[in-house]
Formats: sequence, C-alpha cells, structure tokens
Amino acid sequence: MSLFSVARQTIRKPFFKPAFVCVVVSCIWFYLRLTPPQPAISRAMHIQSIPMLLAYQKLICNAGEGSGNNYAYLVVDDNSKDAVIIDPANPSEVLPVLKKQVDSGAINLKNIINTHQSVLTASSHHDHAGGNVEMLKTYPLPIIGGKDCTKVTKTPAHGETFNVGSIKVKALHTPCHTQDSICYLFEDGEDKAVFTGDTLFIGGCGRFFEGTAEEMHKALNKTLAALPDETKVYPGHEYTKGNVKFGIQVLQSEPVKKLEAFANANKQTQGKFTIGDEKLHNVFMRLDDPTVQKATGKTSPVDVMAALREMKNNS
Repeated sequence: MSLFSVARQTIRKPFFKPAFVCVVVSCIWFYLRLTPPQPAISRAMHIQSIPMLLAYQKLICNAGEGSGNNYAYLVVDDNSKDAVIIDPANPSEVLPVLKKQVDSGAINLKNIINTHQSVLTASSHHDHAGGNVEMLKTYPLPIIGGKDCTKVTKTPAHGETFNVGSIKVKALHTPCHTQDSICYLFEDGEDKAVFTGDTLFIGGCGRFFEGTAEEMHKALNKTLAALPDETKVYPGHEYTKGNVKFGIQVLQSEPVKKLEAFANANKQTQGKFTIGDEKLHNVFMRLDDPTVQKATGKTSPVDVMAALREMKNNS
C-alpha cells in the first residue's frame, strides 16, 4: 500500500467517534446545569430629579409645590447607598424627599453639591446654593461647590475627581454664567451623566451674568463638548421649550425639529438628551454651522456666540 493510500484512508476516518462526542456533550450539559448563571453587571448610579418652585416663582405664577422649573438632583450609589444632593435650592421641597430616604436607611447622605453661587437678579431670587443655610440645619454636611457658594467647604480644582461610593465624579470649571460655575461629570462604568447647572441647558445655555461669549464658547464647545457623546445632560432648569422656540428660528434642521416635538410632548427633558444630541440641536454648540453663521451675520465662533446670546435675550 502506498503512502498516499494510507493518508487517504486516514482522512476518511472520523476524528471523533460518535460515543466520544456524546460523552463530551453530556459533560458540558451537566456542567451548565450545576453552574449558576452569572449576574449581569448592573448600573449602580441612580438619579432622582426633584423639581422645585422657588418663593419668587410662587408669587409670580401662583403655582403649587414641586411644579417649578428648577431642578435639584439626588444621586445615589446603589451599591454603598452613599448619596449627594445637588443644588437643593428650595429645602421645603427637598428635605421631605431626603428625610424619607435617610430615615429608612435607603441612603447615606454624604455631601451637598452646588453647581454655582446663588444669583441675585431683578427678580431677587436665589437658586442653586440659595438653600444651603437651611439645609445645614437638618443635615450639617460638607458642601462641595464654587468658591462663592454659601457655606462652601470644598472647591475642587478643574479636573479634580472624588467619589460617591463607587461613582467617580470629576469637576469641570465652566466660568461664564457665574465665575464659580462648575459642572460635574458622574461616571459609573459605561453610564455617564453631567450636571450642568446654568451653563448648559437642553437646547440652550445660561446668560452671561459674570462672563463673556469667549468663556461660554470654551465652556460649551471645548470643555463639555469633549465629553463622550453618550453622556446624559442634567441641567439646572427646565427651559427647553423656550430654548427650542428660539433655536428653530435660527436653524430648521431635523434634530432641532425633533427636540421641538419632544419638548411639546413632555414637561421634563432632563436626562433625556446627551452631549451628542446637544452638538446636533443646540445652536450655541453649532457655531461653525453656515446656517447659524448666516442668521447671526458673524463667522468667528466667539462673535457667533455673542450674537446668539443677544438674540436670545431679546427674543
């Protein structure tokens, strides 16, 4: 028999005998039955929005509690139960929410966080850090915030990180609305959320109370635009309807139209849109868009930003 014939007969023979295959399959099946399924990795970050109506708004609109356009946020690490409260401007609405969860042992409240100081305006209202003094009477906790925030105990440097349980938090300085404005990026694995105070709104941005168009351009289009596109945006106020009403006059794009439809159908938009979405439908983050430039009559990003803000202020 030639060497070629031996090789051909060898190849024709099955590598595994049927009985051997059955044994292997049975072993695998038995192992899978004995091995408990591995739990899926679940997100630990839980965000609760607390809509607030401040005192001056009650006088203006005669509305009930909890129906305002100011947001406080309770962020909880479900693994450790460690929690922080962000911008509790109206303690009368925030404290009942906290007390119920603290007293039941559902959360370990660690810090008060402010995105910026209280702003005294023509309406004489205080928001964001305006509830700190009253909050401290019930929860004497460290306050993390900008240098001008009431009773602040810690002002993190730009890029500085700290933790809420297993959640990583990064401070991002975004001076303009106020010079002490800080946005906070919360990261829980792949889940990311940024709390933007009065710097970035859904479809808009804050007024330049203490800053310039150049500073807002840097805050929005350098600092915040550099975050991962999937980062969810949690602003300090529910201004989306007014923002998109202005935005669609400047840019009639499909993303702006989608935002308009969503705002008309939903009272709350916080956490529903991402940094990637804002780059598409927020005219203040589209300073290089030819249509936006044409609407403002400007071409340089800073000039376009300044013109847009003036147009919005007068709209």
